Amino acid sequence: MVKGLYTAYTGMINEQHRMDVLTNNLANANTNGFKKEGATSQSFDAIFSYKIKDSSEGSRISRRLGRNHPGVKIGEGYTDFSIGPMKETGNTYDLALSDSGFFAISYTDKAGETSTKYTRDGNFTLTRQGRLVTQEGDAVLDVDGRPIRLNPLIPSEINSSGEIIQDGEVVATIQVMDYEDYDYLERFGENYFQPVEGAQEKDPEEITTQVYSGYLETSNISVVSEMVNMITVARSYESNQKVITTYDGTLDIAANQLGRLS
Repeated sequence: MVKGLYTAYTGMINEQHRMDVLTNNLANANTNGFKKEGATSQSFDAIFSYKIKDSSEGSRISRRLGRNHPGVKIGEGYTDFSIGPMKETGNTYDLALSDSGFFAISYTDKAGETSTKYTRDGNFTLTRQGRLVTQEGDAVLDVDGRPIRLNPLIPSEINSSGEIIQDGEVVATIQVMDYEDYDYLERFGENYFQPVEGAQEKDPEEITTQVYSGYLETSNISVVSEMVNMITVARSYESNQKVITTYDGTLDIAANQLGRLS
């Protein structure tokens, strides 16, 4: 009977985690280049089946199967890297990518250490000093990994190859980076990504993504779908609550009424 309480409790924890992910998605529905996040769960029977079939310790070596927790376990999170809809802005320094890939950004943390991050958010701006930066002030990098600097007094044109042209000359080329497997990318901050161990960069010659000037990629989140999922999660949470309430009433009867001498 107590195991049922634990199962319902773990179900509530899992639904709460899913709700946190959904609300974060909805909060970023209007964030340029934001990629939808999702959450997975693992049932006891799935984990148990995987464990008993695990032969990594040797087929003739006795091993423990672990504690018996027949509830639901929060699984791994994932990111949906599908391309979001494009919107036209008419701003030269608003950029969007036609296919997979990322803009390279020079990020400086509070300790003053600089590292390269990647983003799909091309909402850039040109400072008075001629630095092409993000809305947070992080420098946009060129193909050589250097911060892009332009003459702020001369109009710019950006072609589909990412080349920035001023006075008929190419003064910089925006770096577009891509990776073989996005499973080796992790989210950093609100809208950046960074590679982890095992990430492999694509050969620049294999990257055919075009740069669209005057456009922005919006979030790939469907507000309607996320709202429907939130309703489903809320109902599942309430169902687990009712299970706990039912068990509580049953335990109360067993402890305080059954066997009582009148």
